[in-house]
Amino acid sequence: MKMDDFILVSVDDHLVEPPDMFEGHIPEKYKDDVPKLIQRPDGTDAWVFEGQEATNVGLNAVAGRPPDEYGAEPTKLSEIREGCYNIHERIRDMNANGVVAAMNFPSYPQFCGQYFARAKDKGLGLTVLRAYNDWHIDQWCGTYPGRMIPLALPPIWDPQLMAEEVRRVAKKGCHAVTFSENPEKLGYPSLHNPHWDPFWQACNDENTVVCLHIGSSSSVVITSIEAPVDTMITLQPMSIVNAAADLVWSPVLRKFPDLKFALSEGGIGWIPYFLERIDRVYKMHRAWTHQDFGDKLPSDVFNERIITCFIDDGFGIESRHKLNIDMITWECDYPHSDSTWPVAPETLAIYLDGVPDDEINKITHENAIRLFSFDLFKHIPREQATVGALRAQAKDVDLGYRSSARLKKTGTDTVTVLDLAAKLPTSN
Repeated sequence: MKMDDFILVSVDDHLVEPPDMFEGHIPEKYKDDVPKLIQRPDGTDAWVFEGQEATNVGLNAVAGRPPDEYGAEPTKLSEIREGCYNIHERIRDMNANGVVAAMNFPSYPQFCGQYFARAKDKGLGLTVLRAYNDWHIDQWCGTYPGRMIPLALPPIWDPQLMAEEVRRVAKKGCHAVTFSENPEKLGYPSLHNPHWDPFWQACNDENTVVCLHIGSSSSVVITSIEAPVDTMITLQPMSIVNAAADLVWSPVLRKFPDLKFALSEGGIGWIPYFLERIDRVYKMHRAWTHQDFGDKLPSDVFNERIITCFIDDGFGIESRHKLNIDMITWECDYPHSDSTWPVAPETLAIYLDGVPDDEINKITHENAIRLFSFDLFKHIPREQATVGALRAQAKDVDLGYRSSARLKKTGTDTVTVLDLAAKLPTSN
């Protein structure tokens, strides 16, 4: 297949929330209490909610920035591409990248709404979270039908409320919700605990995919504060293996037969060995661990129920038949530092060279739109959804670097985890 004929749907992009997002979505009672965007004394932007400050960390919005300006320093909207927070400019950036549709994870609320969960007034927290979901579905996704796959945040502090929210947003056409890769690290019960059963049941009933994004436990993989930051960046995607193992050995997948999870931004190259390993563990240890998969192997359950997601993974594509090819999906990760924007098609074409057309279609879009219950072609004719057709609409999009002298790095010493941490914002 020619690169210009690819139809690309990303199941993992990100948005930076605009300052007016709550307008029209909050009851009068709470209008003065919603999160607000302020400018900090150092000139950077931050959201404030019940005294909590949340800034946009630099690595979360580096699309179009020179690599020597990457870092963890807080930024402001004027330093990032408008496509990060403006839906009209986002569509133009997607067109320039040949991406027809994308699912967007949050920024300041954190991956599974931890920011709202910390609200002292839980009624306010729930109101704000629901308003966030309404804005995301109705405005961010609704402004350009067929271009954005909706993704909801859960009120993670209460499984019954989570179930209610899953059912509420499903009626609005949203069949994806975020959750933590390890809720125990957030102070909640683990994946193995029946505490979450109302939530799982709702997702099972509504055909809603539970998305476990790397970093959704509010922690990163750190071997030592003295280690080069490259160590942390290398390990972060593969750390999702911990959540994968938890899911396989927990009762969740066997108790809820239609429930599906996505390992968002987890990559796929490590999965063939993982599948081999869990089957070996089962065969050798089930007599005393008392695991029971009936007439299946653990790898069968994984392949049937776990959606795998990759950005740039040549070995994973080569090994695709060791996985379930009907569950492999692609990600762009705009505007994060791992993103392949604006050359996603060129990057992907290297690995898809020689892959049969039917398999390319599954990986690039068919699996995504089926698994996330997203009717792409209801809104956009197939011939208008290709890389070539989209890029033809975006010839005027400026793809040049946008530099900020404040963010330019100096020196030649290796950057360590401690150095990076020193740049992170502090909360008031």
